[in-house]
Amino acid sequence: MSSNIPLAERMRPQKLEDYVGQEHLIGEKSILRNVISSGSLPSFILWGPPGVGKTTLARIIANHVNRPFYTLSAINSGVKDIREVIEKAQKSRFFDSPSPILFIDEIHRFSKSQQDSLLAAVEQGIVTLIGATTENPSFEVISPLLSRCQVYVLKPLEKSNLEELLRRSLAEDFDLRTRTIELRETEALLRFSGGDARKLFNVLELVVQSSPEDPVILTNDSVTRRIQENIALYDKNGELHYDIISAFIKSLRGSDPNAAVYWLARMIEGGEKPEFIARRLLIFSSEDIGLANPNALLLANACFDAVHKIGWPESRIILSEATVYLATSPKSNSTYKAISFAQDLIAKSGDLPVPLHLRNAPTKLMKDLGYGKDYQYPHDHPDRFVDDEYLPEKIKGTQIWSPAANQKEQEIREKMKKLWGKRYEY
Repeated sequence: MSSNIPLAERMRPQKLEDYVGQEHLIGEKSILRNVISSGSLPSFILWGPPGVGKTTLARIIANHVNRPFYTLSAINSGVKDIREVIEKAQKSRFFDSPSPILFIDEIHRFSKSQQDSLLAAVEQGIVTLIGATTENPSFEVISPLLSRCQVYVLKPLEKSNLEELLRRSLAEDFDLRTRTIELRETEALLRFSGGDARKLFNVLELVVQSSPEDPVILTNDSVTRRIQENIALYDKNGELHYDIISAFIKSLRGSDPNAAVYWLARMIEGGEKPEFIARRLLIFSSEDIGLANPNALLLANACFDAVHKIGWPESRIILSEATVYLATSPKSNSTYKAISFAQDLIAKSGDLPVPLHLRNAPTKLMKDLGYGKDYQYPHDHPDRFVDDEYLPEKIKGTQIWSPAANQKEQEIREKMKKLWGKRYEY
């Protein structure tokens, strides 16, 4: 193939009509589509996994509203670069013309000071900020900046979206059309792409380029063989991000510290952000250990804080300590199951009224209506406990939390049984 431009870039759509996926945002009468059509564009952040079209969507929006478009990458831009772009944007405005768009890729990588340097420009309307992030903005974007931005969540591309991109590339790309390509099976192409459109195009291009035969027959076997022969080219960073983190979590859950530390090292050597790993440990401590060892959450939280303070390379030691501790801790998902059950219960039963005796009664009218009547204050009773009903009438007696079979929760089971009798007799 003759072009030095990657297939993913050659296939980047220029118009909303050609954009694939994210119908909930840009489909007819959808929220972001309406905002774009109105021409009154707020600052916003696009949050979603890699390769779902965040950068592409930002460029299309800028073209659609016909505004100047400036772009920065958080990986290699500093406060000075931000100020220079803001100054250019300010000079490019004439009279009451709409503000230029400043697109910041991987905005979660900006430090607090870098994000602070954006605040005034966003607040004064000097620029309309569009940020792109793969991380939860609630954790990674400072509150003052986040409060000035809408957040739009992009979903992983569906199988039908990826297959459409494959068909388009084979039909429309000039370089691919110089070869005779027969697409017989797609499962391997989709599997290796991991739902990432950019990676899908990279895999397709690699397979076609490394296939000397003509026609090129794309089957699951042929794609797998070509990828395995060229794995270094396929996975340029040496890490399959989501596969590695999955193996890490499963090793922790399986109580194997050897494997857990191995996968931790793979992430470290692959350049994974320490904050990302620490956040996953924090989630794991509640989701998979929970009440079996309540100290796990405290240690994971301390690890998260320490990693933010220390940085590389010392953070690897802190992460290793937390990893071994969590891997060797007893496991329980009882609280995770409890909140999931309660949410399902609410979805089925709706918003049930709060029992009158549990309601607050700050006014005379509320007291006259029976709010708070007959409520029994536990501190006025022996053992600071009273056998009362705290669930809505319709679901009273429902078992939401069930203790797991570990020492800590068995102790809790006995305590609840002593207090409540049959109500907590599992």
